[in-house]
Amino acid sequence: MNITRRTVSIAGLLAATSLGSTAANAEGLISDLTEGSDEFALAVEAYTFGYPLVTMEMTRRVITNVAEPKGTRAPMGHLIKLREYPNSSFRDVTAPNADTLYTSAFFDVGKEPWVISVPDLNDRYALFPMLDGWTTVFDVPGKRTTGAGAQTFAVTGPGWEGTLPEGVKQYKSPTSIVWLIGRIYCTGTPEDYAAVHKIQDEVKLYPLSAYGKDWTPSEGTVDPSIDMKTAVRDQVNKMDAVEYFTLLAELLKANPPAEADAQMVEKLAQIGIVPGQDFDKTKFDPAFAKRVPQIAFARIMLHFKFSDGDVKDINGWGFTTKTGIYGTDYIQRALLTAIGLGANRPQDAIYPTSLKSASGLIKRKYDGSEKYVVTFKKGLTPPVSGFWSLTMYDENYFFVDNPINRYSISARQPLKANADGSIDLLIQNEDPGADKHSNWLPAPKGKFILMMRLYWPNESNPSIIDGSWTIPPATRVS
Repeated sequence: MNITRRTVSIAGLLAATSLGSTAANAEGLISDLTEGSDEFALAVEAYTFGYPLVTMEMTRRVITNVAEPKGTRAPMGHLIKLREYPNSSFRDVTAPNADTLYTSAFFDVGKEPWVISVPDLNDRYALFPMLDGWTTVFDVPGKRTTGAGAQTFAVTGPGWEGTLPEGVKQYKSPTSIVWLIGRIYCTGTPEDYAAVHKIQDEVKLYPLSAYGKDWTPSEGTVDPSIDMKTAVRDQVNKMDAVEYFTLLAELLKANPPAEADAQMVEKLAQIGIVPGQDFDKTKFDPAFAKRVPQIAFARIMLHFKFSDGDVKDINGWGFTTKTGIYGTDYIQRALLTAIGLGANRPQDAIYPTSLKSASGLIKRKYDGSEKYVVTFKKGLTPPVSGFWSLTMYDENYFFVDNPINRYSISARQPLKANADGSIDLLIQNEDPGADKHSNWLPAPKGKFILMMRLYWPNESNPSIIDGSWTIPPATRVS
């Protein structure tokens, strides 16, 4: 759905009518006349277009603002090797994964290519997707695409011309910013942690100029002005439009739009954003500075409901097969940035998400005061070649602290089947008892969100992609 004067005007009207007093309502309606203008609508459209690039940059700043690798952070050009699953204090990225150990890095291919070598995975499931500055997954080495054997590849930047060493495969990044988000499946046992750690330690990242040489990455520089505590999404959302567009224009210098974005580039110029140039504030109405981000982000999140088919709703689960590669579907790209930055291509993973229980005539948000169950009929657990899991998040898409430190449930737990062969996943705050712990996904006392991950989903019967497998509802049982 394109952002139009009508949609922006409706959003402004809704905002106005939610105010408490007559005076406030009048003020809101007057402001809506301004917000219903073409100029305001264009600014909202530009905000949505730039949301992935701005969010990627703010994420890069936080993750790389350290002197040396530690935990979930490392300087540019250093590998981050997560040694255990993230916990409930993790705030670097929304909707984190608790099924794999990440081996990731930010690096800049604007000046020269960077080389990545991956050891033999011994048939273990892993993938190494690479995102450009716009969150597009431009290539995915890994077991599904290139096999589980040892491999070496180079990532080249926009306009690079040169020769790579023999045996080194080239992947072309459309932008200077590259985010490698390697995922290696791990059961979470001490023995399997050790096996994955060995693989991680054999993954190498270095600039092409260091190929065949001994090379040690230099220490990072810490910028004390960078907010290392506030979640990245919150940092982006609190920017006013002038600050936001100033950063967007700066980022466009090294991370150009795609050829398909030509129409959008023409629109951006009308409000002072021209690739390769600083933001021209004289072409932007400062009266829009506060409202543009508010309206634009609300519209992005509304895409859950009004997606023109981008998001399917089946048994209370919303999911999409439009991830990783977005083309000119800017609002879909912005939505995935907001709720699942780093999402894979659908051939690698699909992420059904449920905000409300499918029970009863009126759907209600999940709440820890209730009990829920997801039942897979005999032989109908999620059909995948990689793995599946069900993850618990709070209402802000972060992990939920719980007494058994379990953030997701999957086949790696010794799930107990019922007498008829079906399997129940118990979703509740209250401890169901020791005999049911294997099937329990702990919930908070308040609101929560469920997300399923289907890695390397079947592409034919049975398959969630063609609809021949249907995800069952989370049913309220209390």
